[in-house]
Formats: sequence, C-alpha cells, structure tokens
Amino acid sequence: MQTSGEDGSVPQLLVAGGGIGALAAALAAQRAGWTVQVFEQAQEFSEVGAGLQLGPNATRILRAWGLESSLHAMAAFPDAVVARSLGDGRELARLRLGACSLERYGAPYATMHRRDLHHLLLEGVRRHAVQLHLGCSATGFEETGEQVSLLGPEGPLAQGQALIGADGLWSRVRQQLLRDAAAQPTGHLAYRALIPRTDLPSAFRTNEVTAWLGPHQHGVTYPIRGGELLNLVLIVQGQQPHGLQSWDDVALADDVHRALAHGCAALRDLAAAAAAWGCWTLCDRPPIAGPEEMARGRVALLGDAAHPMRPFLAQGAAMALEDAAELGLALGSVKEVHADLPSALGRYAQKRWQRVARVQKRSRRNGRLFHLGGSLQRARDLALGLLGPRLMDVPWLYAYQGAVTADST
Repeated sequence: MQTSGEDGSVPQLLVAGGGIGALAAALAAQRAGWTVQVFEQAQEFSEVGAGLQLGPNATRILRAWGLESSLHAMAAFPDAVVARSLGDGRELARLRLGACSLERYGAPYATMHRRDLHHLLLEGVRRHAVQLHLGCSATGFEETGEQVSLLGPEGPLAQGQALIGADGLWSRVRQQLLRDAAAQPTGHLAYRALIPRTDLPSAFRTNEVTAWLGPHQHGVTYPIRGGELLNLVLIVQGQQPHGLQSWDDVALADDVHRALAHGCAALRDLAAAAAAWGCWTLCDRPPIAGPEEMARGRVALLGDAAHPMRPFLAQGAAMALEDAAELGLALGSVKEVHADLPSALGRYAQKRWQRVARVQKRSRRNGRLFHLGGSLQRARDLALGLLGPRLMDVPWLYAYQGAVTADST
C-alpha cells in the first residue's frame, strides 16, 4: 500500500548508521514505499570484522528481498554444525544442515564474511535508489510536531517523518531516546582470524561449523566465501587487557597461543596457520524489558542500537534483518503518515521486543554452557552425546516467519 503525507507526498525516513542493520532497514522501508536517507559517519561504506552465521530465519528474509542469488554467490552453506571438546578434539555431537535445513525450515543455513553481507545489502539499497550520505556523523535528533530532524556536529543533517537509530552498540540516537547507561563489557575477549583454505591443515578442509567447547573459553570455525577462507574465533573468559578501543584491534599471536595452551593439538595447529589476529572486548546490555526500549514517538531503534547480544547463538546479524523486515511491514501499513506513524512504530516494537529478549537470554545461557568445567562439563558432554541434535537445533528460532510473507509481495 502506498504511504502518503497530507499533501500526497512520499514520506521520508531517516536512518542513522551505515552497517548491516541500517542498510537492511533502509531496504525494507524503501520496499514499503518510503523515501529513505541513510547517514553514515565514515567516509566510505565498509564493514569490519570477519565471519558471521545466518540461520534459516535470516536467509529467508534475504530471499524475500530478492537477494538469494547474491547470497549464493558470496556465502558458504555448511553441511553440519559439530560440537567438539576443545581439550582433546573429540566429537561430542553433530547437527546436519545443508539439505536437512532446507527440508526442516525451507531455507538454508549460511556462513559468510560480514563485508559480503554488507555489500549484498548495499547493492540492494542502491538498486532501490536509497539516498546514501557519507561522512555524516549523527549526534542526536530533534522532534518538532510531526517532523524529526537528525542532528550532526554542525546542525541538522535532514528532516523527515521518522528516524531509525541503527548506529550500533554506542548509538547516539539511543543515548538521547532512552538516556540509559552505556553498554558494559561481558568479561569475554574474542580473537578472530581468517585463514585461506590453501593454508589450512587437511583436517580443517571441511564444510562444517565447529564449536570447540572448553573451560572458560570456546572456539568457533566455519567456511566463508564458498570455502575459500576459514573463519576462526576464540572467545576467552577472564581478565581483559587495557586499551582496546574497538572490535577491530590487532591481537598478538602469542596471546592466542597462550590462551590455547590446554587446547588440542589440532586446534593449536589451526591457530598457528593464521597470519594475523584481531580482537575485541565483548559488550552488551541487559535483555530488553519492554517495547518502549525500541520505539518512542517517531524514533525507533534497530539491531545493536536496540538489543546488542552476545555471540553465543550467532544471531546478531539475523536479529537486525528480522527487525528490518518487521519495520518494513509496519511502515507499509501506514495509510496517513502524520496520524498513523507513532502507532506503527509502536507495533514494530511490540512485535520484536519479546523475541529479541529471548534470543539475548538464550545467548547468555549458551555462553555459560559453552564454558563449563569439571563435573558440569562432563555432564554437558554426556548430554550432547545422548541428545545432540535435539539440543543443538533451535526450531523456535529458525522456523520464524515474521514479516517475510507480507514483505515479499
């Protein structure tokens, strides 16, 4: 349905941020009939970091947006998720993916480089004529009647009928909207590396996602870019080094090797094959407690700005995509923008907050389970051996349809 203002004009949506969540929001809103402007503080669009995982709940949305062929060109599609002991390397449990994911959920399980997903969405918004502004840092906003202005260091950047804060973990839009405390460190440090397939030990030239579980730490490996690269992440619980400023700091290989001192030989060999390491301190917020934490008036939050989460369920990017799909549905339902918009954003928040809170809580729980030691570790490993596929599969998460059907029309 075409949305319009009192004068029949197409309404304007402003998006603060230029990452995965921001571009997804822009694409969904443009598809819903809005004119969208995106404001990114960097001088060029880029996405730092390494790999990410996209469950069927996320790939289903990309397919609905017409991005399936690009996804298949850029991603890898693992055959299984495997849980292993970090200490001795033995297999604890296995969940089949590949064709089984398609059969169970009607969509694939994919792994890919963050830059590739960002590029895929960027090409999508460019095809839909979204207005992109670089070098524009959002410092806050101002609501005046039926308009909202996005503010920069030197004054207003633009004015529209609604604003989406998708400006990440340290969101300035969130800071003004909710006036809550900053995100806090979780007590985990993550090391990451990308290893070309040609440099991999032969045992790692597989098409699998592997979680290596050990006391106070765990590792995750999976292929990206069709298997050309292996993404390796090691998350260590304990004292954090000082001076880390972002999630793209350089790490020393010696720090990684010390962290893996009690790891199995195979995982140590894999770490030795990495030419360079990055690291970041994990930060998050308490799980969302209500819809008012995602939308108020003509301003709404999305992705990490709304609900940063620990990576132990591999759902950060997927939740941003789900947010965007639901936002597109809400914006597309607006018949008269001046009268209907606040309630539409309220419906978006109402639809999303309980689900993302559940994912946040499950992610925290997984982190505790992954890092068990002693008798609790042995009990966990026994349970995985007996009930592995049932424990590893997450039907309530992966079967989610959300706004996909409506948004794909």
